[in-house]
Amino acid sequence: MAIDVDVRDTIALITINRPERLNALDAEHYQEMSRAWIDIRDNPQIRAAIITGAGERSFSTGADLKSFIPKPAGLGEFWLTQRDQLLNRGLEVWKPVIAAVNGYCLGGGMTLLLATDLRVAAAHATFGLSEVKRGVIPGNGGSQRLLRQLPHAIAMEMLLTGETIEAHTAARWGLINRVTPAAQLLDVAFELAQRVADNAPLAVQAAKELAVRSRDLDLASGLRLEESMLRLLQFTEDAQEGPAAFQEKRPANFKGA
Repeated sequence: MAIDVDVRDTIALITINRPERLNALDAEHYQEMSRAWIDIRDNPQIRAAIITGAGERSFSTGADLKSFIPKPAGLGEFWLTQRDQLLNRGLEVWKPVIAAVNGYCLGGGMTLLLATDLRVAAAHATFGLSEVKRGVIPGNGGSQRLLRQLPHAIAMEMLLTGETIEAHTAARWGLINRVTPAAQLLDVAFELAQRVADNAPLAVQAAKELAVRSRDLDLASGLRLEESMLRLLQFTEDAQEGPAAFQEKRPANFKGA
């Protein structure tokens, strides 16, 4: 399969496995990707996920234009808004997602990156939304998330020129968390994922949901939602285990309950 999923203890690794096409995706592979995200969302064993691309050249270049341009979808599909949902298309996955970027992160690969929570990149990685050079615009949230995550002028330059930036520039502007040698990329991603997975999973998911939803709420509503989440978490076993482990000076054994 072109979308490989490997679950290691509590961490899922998704690999876009089409290196011969720079990990570009056609309609079939997007369907596979949708199923992978839904499985990760619904599997209680999984506490965090990593997304990467096979090979050393590309994270993903997004849609395989050779497969989409000759046969555009019928207009009726425009209203099938919940079909084959993706992380960057609006699927709600509250488990943290880490991107491990190993090369080109362009077009739909970039919009996928923008929907992740934490990001590490190899030093040779490049980032860009080049759709205006092809006569279209970024889909799956590219035009929406970029300006929320970068300074206005930087985001607009990327969006309107279609030009790329390199990894250290992306790190300087806060698009990614850190740059690492290519050989250490997955090790760094797994170390980061493990640090997340070691925490109380319900609290982690609540924190992510609050952070995401707060972007569309006024402060008073956000504070009220935060208080509601905190009240719910106080009745969990993990909320008892955390303070107990701290008092007993031992690692916490969180169960997600």
